[in-house]
Amino acid sequence: MFFEILLGVAASQLLTRKKRRSIGDLFRPKHKDRSAALGEAGEAKAQATLRENLTALCGSEYHLFEGPVIIEHAPGADFPTAEIDHLAVTPFGIFVFETKNWSGYISPASVPGFLTRTDRDGKAEDRRSPLEQNRTKVAFFRSRLPSLWPVAGAGLLVSDDAHLSSALHSDLLSIGDLPHWLRARRDSYSGMPPVEVTKATAGIALLIDTSCAAMSAHRARVAI
Repeated sequence: MFFEILLGVAASQLLTRKKRRSIGDLFRPKHKDRSAALGEAGEAKAQATLRENLTALCGSEYHLFEGPVIIEHAPGADFPTAEIDHLAVTPFGIFVFETKNWSGYISPASVPGFLTRTDRDGKAEDRRSPLEQNRTKVAFFRSRLPSLWPVAGAGLLVSDDAHLSSALHSDLLSIGDLPHWLRARRDSYSGMPPVEVTKATAGIALLIDTSCAAMSAHRARVAI
């Protein structure tokens, strides 16, 4: 009987120890959750900055789609959809932006289509370039919209702790580079018939899906 009581007490203490967690453990997000939160914060920052700069440059004559949008660029394929972080329609072009909230020194990688991110302790890792991620998305719109409407893509590196190598392509931007990049696009389009923003926005709306269901289905596929 004494042994049974002792065993019961030991089991109770073991369960208590297994269940006991610190406050930090309870509220500390998993790595995947932290990465997702960091990405969402970067996208929100980029969206606000895009809106501010487009308003300064175009007044009300532009359209910035809200939130990420989904396109079906490869029907029938294992991964038929793609996610676009930001999509803007202006009188001087249609722009697809891929946002990264990376910190550290960003430089060209030895592997085509990749960039190297080096953190403060010198650890380096290669990551897929935002321009490479944008390639099929830009091609999708170019193939489906009138050729008179220029479509271009850019990668936005929004972290204040991101430092970009001068060797990077000019379409890879820090958040502070965005005003100049937009003005350069506007100036290079000077003399051409302006894009009809309302018409272009309506046409693009037929090619994208902004529903939660589409986003969930896409993210479930890429998470496999």
